[in-house]
Amino acid sequence: MDLLHRLVTAEPLLALFVTIALGYLVGKIKIGSFVLGGVAGTLLVGVVIGQLGVNIDNGIKGIFFALFIYAVGFQGGPQFFHALNRRSLNQLASAFVMCFTGLLCVLGAAWLFGLDRGMAAGLAAGGLTQSAIIGTAGDAIGKLGLSPELIKTMQTNVAVGYAVCYIFGSLGPIIMVSWFLPIIMKWDIRAEAVKLASVLSGGHPELDPGQFNAARPIATRIYEVAAISKAIGISTLAIDRQISDASVEAVYRQGKELELGDTTIIAAGDHVATTGPIVQLEAAAILLGHEVRPPNGLLLVQENREIILTSRALCGRTVGDIHDQVNVETRHGVFLTAVKRMGLDLPVLSKLELKRGDELHFTGSPADLNRVQAKIGYEITAAAVTDFVFFGIGMLIGLLIGLIEFRIWGIPISIGSGGGCLLSGLLFGWLRAVHPNFAALPVGASNFLRDFGLAVFVGIVGISAGPQALVAIEHYGLTLFFLGVGVTLIPQIVTFFFSYHVLRIRNPIEALACVAGGRSANPAFAALLTKAGNATPVVSFTVTYAVANVFLTLWGPLIVGIIAKNAS
Repeated sequence: MDLLHRLVTAEPLLALFVTIALGYLVGKIKIGSFVLGGVAGTLLVGVVIGQLGVNIDNGIKGIFFALFIYAVGFQGGPQFFHALNRRSLNQLASAFVMCFTGLLCVLGAAWLFGLDRGMAAGLAAGGLTQSAIIGTAGDAIGKLGLSPELIKTMQTNVAVGYAVCYIFGSLGPIIMVSWFLPIIMKWDIRAEAVKLASVLSGGHPELDPGQFNAARPIATRIYEVAAISKAIGISTLAIDRQISDASVEAVYRQGKELELGDTTIIAAGDHVATTGPIVQLEAAAILLGHEVRPPNGLLLVQENREIILTSRALCGRTVGDIHDQVNVETRHGVFLTAVKRMGLDLPVLSKLELKRGDELHFTGSPADLNRVQAKIGYEITAAAVTDFVFFGIGMLIGLLIGLIEFRIWGIPISIGSGGGCLLSGLLFGWLRAVHPNFAALPVGASNFLRDFGLAVFVGIVGISAGPQALVAIEHYGLTLFFLGVGVTLIPQIVTFFFSYHVLRIRNPIEALACVAGGRSANPAFAALLTKAGNATPVVSFTVTYAVANVFLTLWGPLIVGIIAKNAS
């Protein structure tokens, strides 16, 4: 033990990286379907290692939290601003009611049980499972002008409150959305998800988990034009119109490839290469003739390309509407295979409404994809690099915003560097979606900033809290745990029935997804997806999740400003 103490005293970063490694290892341990997670695991391991008396510069903690929260804002910026519209107003209201009810529960618990600012913020962070509150509240506490000892005590209480309340804070929403609410409402989640998918897809059947529609993958087939084929003497464009969602990619005559154009005329004996969904290729076979093997050395290049949607003409429209309105010449050879929003896969259904910033996955020839790309948005390329000019400006603006102090009902409030970088990240993330030539921050880079920034921050919080954590847990004990249970459950129950009866969010899948998203509860969302067996909860969750992330993060300094009691 003495050797360990000398090592971490000589090089405190040893303790930090050991904490991160062990914390994420502990976070992988599964108890049934429950996983603690790397963040909570790192915090708990940090508290243990902190008993060695490790001292790590708080400046490191501040830098990495600012990077983490900026990345969170940058990734959620496009969807946050696009969610602010009339069509999703009831879901936005549901998310705000959830966040506001959670805030009231925390303030009520602090008043009834005499919690200090730090412990109340920790209760909010753990009970509402919003790790960012640890940083924004701790930052606000540091600006209260109190003694260093008192500030450290209350910042420790934030971490303690989070650690004690986090486990049920994660488990509670899972119970609510996957068991309790469906039971009392007599809902069959899987049946309702199948029903909703059928409505969204225009009546197409929904498959069971593990099944897939083998007729949908994009394929290329070569057909020999029969002597009696109706395709003889007509153009390739006319054939495209007849076979709808499939398209002619190449024509070979006597072993030589013809220069393909809309006016190319098909003759008997031609070999016609056709690409499209297999179900559409059946129509091509009927029109052209029997399938043949491709000739030796044939090369038909196809590309999978990811394009970010920025076109105002397409935003807000459904997939089916766009398909029906775009002519064959435009959509020739271009096939939509997947849609992602905020990293989540959306069901590619005819009634799926596209939003600015959606990631659209296409398959087609490079020439066809180049033709339509400018009409859709901009390509995500593997060679994308971080625009450090705008990244630096974004961080600068966020830190400056954090210095602003204002008053609400006479209470001094400052959102701090964490809240400032969140708002700046939201702004620059939106700027990137609207003007793709600026503020590039590739997904891999932003994911690393987010995950590593949070890991370092939480590790330092746990290590710094170590010496005082056991005292705080002994003082508050089970009282704090049960307060966390109340903060976890009450907002969900109130918001669910308010949303159902007042906001009229009656569809079971959408209602449950709003509960999970309004709590920014990823484990609950994962459980709901498992029960649903399809991606129907994704859209409602995404809207409410984006809004909840912003409000819950801002609750940290608000709680510190409203509650007047300091730690004794």
